[in-house]
Amino acid sequence: MSNTVNLNRSKQPFNLSHLQFYGLVLPIAFILFWAIASQLNWVNPKLIPAPIEVLKIAIYQFQQQEFWTGLGASLFRDLAGFVIGSILAIIFGIVIGISRWANYLFLPSFNVLRQISLFAWLPLITTFLDYGNSAKILFIVLSVFYPVALHTIDGVRQIPLQQYEVAKVYQFNAWQTLSKLILPAAATQIFLGLQLGLIFAWVATIGAEFLLANYGVGLGNIVIRGRAALDVGLIVFGLIIIGFIGVAWNYFANWAERRILVWRR
Repeated sequence: MSNTVNLNRSKQPFNLSHLQFYGLVLPIAFILFWAIASQLNWVNPKLIPAPIEVLKIAIYQFQQQEFWTGLGASLFRDLAGFVIGSILAIIFGIVIGISRWANYLFLPSFNVLRQISLFAWLPLITTFLDYGNSAKILFIVLSVFYPVALHTIDGVRQIPLQQYEVAKVYQFNAWQTLSKLILPAAATQIFLGLQLGLIFAWVATIGAEFLLANYGVGLGNIVIRGRAALDVGLIVFGLIIIGFIGVAWNYFANWAERRILVWRR
């Protein structure tokens, strides 16, 4: 009887959830080493402040209206650029994936444009839109458009021709073909592109606030103010907040994919 129980236990799949907390070991060890190095004066406190000093800066910043205004401005730019870029990219990818003429007309130009670095667009963007909010959002839209469009094209092209033939047998109209065949069949690739687009959007948001800085509001301006004042603690605080929000977006994307694509199971 005991042998049977042990055998059943050995056949149970290994649960990766038990390893989730192990990812905290390295950050905690780094903070402890950082605190010890600061306490023993192994580092210059003006260049590398102690963790407690960064914590004090964080508490102070959380109490400031400017911080929350900047956080809201950054999130608005991020979401606006992501939504606009994703919608345009999905439409473009579907058209390219199902239309031979659109593929011949637009795909060569698309392949050329996506080879141009996003930073190379900044002089042209600022020429027409200056350094305002519209320029930042357009920069984010461009960063989102390419990965989402590429994965959408791949997803649509991977749909077997037999499925289109079945749709013809059932006399699907254009909307039914799109909603019941193309989008469900390409959903996995589209969501993969959206996840990458969400990551790129947040990176582009902070990059736009750095490169198109006009003394406005945003999380990127916290780091800029820290650099201008030689306040390393403020810079570290800004980097930590930016990193945590990026991780939160990643978790949200994974959660949304599991909920929306639950039928794949």
